[in-house]
Amino acid sequence: MRYFIRLSYNGAPFSGWQIQKNATGVQEELQKAFSLLLKEKIEITGAGRTDSGVNAVNYIAHTDIQSQTALSGKSQKQFLYKLNAILPPQIRVEGIYKMHPEAHARFDATSRTYNYFISTEPSPFDDRFTFYVKCKSLNIEAMNKAAQYFIGTKDFASLQKVGSDNKTSVCTVTEAVWKRAPLPAPFNAGCRGKRYVFTVTANRFLRNMVRAMVGSLLEVGLGKREPEWIEEMLKKKNRSSAAQSVAGNALFLTRITYPYPIK
Repeated sequence: MRYFIRLSYNGAPFSGWQIQKNATGVQEELQKAFSLLLKEKIEITGAGRTDSGVNAVNYIAHTDIQSQTALSGKSQKQFLYKLNAILPPQIRVEGIYKMHPEAHARFDATSRTYNYFISTEPSPFDDRFTFYVKCKSLNIEAMNKAAQYFIGTKDFASLQKVGSDNKTSVCTVTEAVWKRAPLPAPFNAGCRGKRYVFTVTANRFLRNMVRAMVGSLLEVGLGKREPEWIEEMLKKKNRSSAAQSVAGNALFLTRITYPYPIK
């Protein structure tokens, strides 16, 4: 029986979603936990890779499970409780849903949304999931103007990790915008600067693409480049033409959509 798994994870201790030979990925931890509880070999397929240190909220994966008893009715609540008890505290499974046999977490996804958080003032409460930009007057208006050059179906080769083996570097971006991101009230006293969030939605993303996007947009916000530079950079289709990538700790995969309901 095919099931979708909805989970969230703090990416700090992991090398990303994908299983790797010499590092620990979220996928590996999930497979070990499911296999242990269900007493059968479980393989899990995710909606896509996330880079090392990157976080996810409402991430979707799928798996095929022979035993259905543990995932029906009240038994599922008990299963989730036991599963989360043995998983690392940085991973939490929030729901398991029976799907049609051909449902695929990766190939059926129609869009993915990422958020990246920055702050213009270092904070002892906000540094774990926010990238500090040393600038008191970051030009968000110019950054939003520049971000519009990402919108549409375009070749994003200039923003992908060197050595990537994608069949194509063409993606369709439908949203790319910066907005103010106010801190929860208890943390305001510890952060005197401004906090912003970049939201980008596309049908697919290349490795390192969002972090390279943010790094390039910050070049504009800091006055080092004009907004039109983004268009020129994309046309070159060369990673060296874009800015350096920003850190992964402030990046969150926050939404994945499908052409059918998950419930």
